[in-house]
Amino acid sequence: MILRYNSESGKGYDIVVEAGSIDRIGRLIDLSGKKVLVITDDGVPSEYAGKVAGAFAGSHILTLKAGESTKSLSALETIISSLVEHRFSRDDALVAVGGGMVGDLCGFAASCYMRGINYYSVPTTLLSQVDSSIGGKTAINFHGVKNIVGAFHNPSKVIVDPECLDTLPPRIFAEGMAEMIKMAATSDAGLYESICSWNGDKAELCDMIAGALSIKLNVVQSDPYEKGLRKVLNFGHTIGHAIESAAEGDLYHGECVAIGMMYMSEGRARQQIETALEKYGLPVSDSFNPVSLCEFVSHDKKAKSSTVTAVWVSDIGSFEFREFTQEEIKQLITNRKNEQQHR
Repeated sequence: MILRYNSESGKGYDIVVEAGSIDRIGRLIDLSGKKVLVITDDGVPSEYAGKVAGAFAGSHILTLKAGESTKSLSALETIISSLVEHRFSRDDALVAVGGGMVGDLCGFAASCYMRGINYYSVPTTLLSQVDSSIGGKTAINFHGVKNIVGAFHNPSKVIVDPECLDTLPPRIFAEGMAEMIKMAATSDAGLYESICSWNGDKAELCDMIAGALSIKLNVVQSDPYEKGLRKVLNFGHTIGHAIESAAEGDLYHGECVAIGMMYMSEGRARQQIETALEKYGLPVSDSFNPVSLCEFVSHDKKAKSSTVTAVWVSDIGSFEFREFTQEEIKQLITNRKNEQQHR
């Protein structure tokens, strides 16, 4: 299955969603005559980067340390140093093989080097396959604030191989399901039902991945630079990012988004989201102090001077944007925590 992202600049790219596609990457991506730097991390099975590098003559593999702390200025320097050392030109390319951390970092490095070179994405986690691998948002973290330094830089092609998910630990797979639940809750009640009833069938999973990608593609094509509609993809992120910062690595991104959705939904929709999250063993509450979370929310790059725009869900498959002051966010967090304690 091939999905197409059509950018307003006319430079679009294909997203290939196909079992076994990583084994055919040399036929899916034409990098003949180019230098290729394959970037991965030590948490990704080395065979994936090996397959990619083996498909292109003159390729090099750079393996970084796994973990969100690697998405930093020092890691960016490591990548740029490697590109300079191997004398990469503007015609050469990077290939990200791994999860969201690798994709964000690789994409940002590609946006910076020689004012922009091509990069290709081979996401190997469910989270990165349905979310971060497309849309062109690249970034690193800085001084404890997630994704605060970044740029919009689209990949030249994305290769999504669902078979890569076979090696994922259950917890990593589950955080990807949180992002699918996020997109279905705001935009596709049918996909939400598929997620809730999924019994492990691989063909159905491939269809769900394509469904989630289709939602994101429709959104980012309409709003490539997050001026309006694209903010819908932030459902669960307003407080989720704050929880992620407060957790200091103890919770995964998707787990934080899962908790964040519980803060930004109400009524039957909130109950339905909770049911879906619990099906995949995802958390639905946290124990962080409301004041601490509010402090992190105030530093989020999406916050304005006095308010935060958040995505609110009252009915599965639809959403609305709501403006919250810092005091209202604090009150919302406090109220949700009180509700949890009295259940």
